[in-house]
Amino acid sequence: MRLVRWFAVFAPLLLAGCVFGDGDKEPRRMPAARPRGSPPITLNRPTPRETQQCFTDLSREAVRFSPLPDRDFGGGCQVLGAVQLLDVGVPITNIKSMRCPLARSFIGWIRFAVAPAAKQILGSELVRVESMGTYVCRAIVGSSASNRLSEHGLGNAVDIGGFVLADGRKVRVLGGWKSDDEQVREFFEVIHRSACKRFKTVLSPDYNAAHRDHLHLDMGRGPFCA
Repeated sequence: MRLVRWFAVFAPLLLAGCVFGDGDKEPRRMPAARPRGSPPITLNRPTPRETQQCFTDLSREAVRFSPLPDRDFGGGCQVLGAVQLLDVGVPITNIKSMRCPLARSFIGWIRFAVAPAAKQILGSELVRVESMGTYVCRAIVGSSASNRLSEHGLGNAVDIGGFVLADGRKVRVLGGWKSDDEQVREFFEVIHRSACKRFKTVLSPDYNAAHRDHLHLDMGRGPFCA
C-alpha cells in the first residue's frame, strides 16, 4: 500500500519530467534570428492547407502565377506561401514575390474596384498598374515604430504609385490624390474605400509624408485605414 501511495504522488512528477524536459537542464532556446543581409535560405516545409486553397482560388480566377519556395532572408524577413504573378489581365510593373492572400486581395481590388472606377469615373480603360514594389527587407518608415519590421519584409505588402489609362493619361497618387480635377479625386476616393474593405492596412497620402506618392496595401495587422 505504501508503494501504491508513493506512485500516486510522484508518478505525475515523473511524467511531467518526460513531457517538459529534464529538470536539471536549461529550457530549450529558440535559435537566434539570422542577421539581416544573410544569404537567403530555402525553407523545406509542407505547404499549409490555407496556402493550397489560395493557389486554387487564383487558378479559379484564371490568374497565371508561379508558386515560390518559402525563403528566409535574415533579419526576421521571411516570405512564406508566396507567388509570382505572371498574368492577371492587366500589366503590373515592379511586382516581385508576394504572399498568396495578398495577391488574391490585390487582384480582386484591381478587377472589381480600380478597373471599373477608371472606366465609369475617368471614362477610359485601365491598361497598366504602376507598382512601387512588394518585398523589401526593412523596418517601417515614417513611424515612431522604426524598429518594427515592415510587412514588406514578409512579402505581405504592395505599394501602388499610379495607373495608366487607354487614352494615355497617367493617373498618379502624387498630384492626383488632391487633384484640382474632381473626377480624379473621386476615382482615388472610390478605390481607397474599396481597398479599406479588402486589405488589413491601407495607408494613403493622408497618413503621413512618407506615403505622399503611393497607396500602401498590406494583409498584416489591422483593420487600419488612413
